[in-house]
Amino acid sequence: MPVVRDGRRRPPVPLTEATTRPAAVLVLIVPGPSDEARVILTERVVGGRHHSGEVSFPGGRAEPEDADPAATALREAAEEIALDPVAAGVHMLGRLEQVWIPVSGFRISPMLAFAERRPSLHPAEAEVARILEAPLSGFLPGARIEIVERMIGDWPLRYGAYPVDGLLIWGATARILGQLGAVLGAS
Repeated sequence: MPVVRDGRRRPPVPLTEATTRPAAVLVLIVPGPSDEARVILTERVVGGRHHSGEVSFPGGRAEPEDADPAATALREAAEEIALDPVAAGVHMLGRLEQVWIPVSGFRISPMLAFAERRPSLHPAEAEVARILEAPLSGFLPGARIEIVERMIGDWPLRYGAYPVDGLLIWGATARILGQLGAVLGAS
């Protein structure tokens, strides 16, 4: 049911395979410097085309030449952070639950992968301000979550966010990290 505020109502957005565009992100687990597993994230450039200044996974919209969501995620990771999956010994483990984004119309397939070796990564300057390696322990059940209240356009929004390196991870990225933490915490 839509939230009613100040007499205005946000119309419902029907989310179906037909009304959304496919996209994929790479949820890449890498060995950390002290053998603590970490997940690769990116901080988007400010003023960029999409998700300006936000923290996200490497990824993007599916292209016709992509065979499947894993191919999309790996292609985007190569473009955005110069990931060489062969050199890093990347193994695709599977897909987490899809995340549907009403604002952008994307249906995101989070592709979970593990790298045997620490990859040599470099940000694509037009899209990525910096590459982050966040400890997986920060997303396990019971991890610290900050409650944030802010305005998005004319709409008040209250949401949970993971604090990482002085940044707040929220939205689709936080939902995917929560899924990852739940899967790892259950095993």
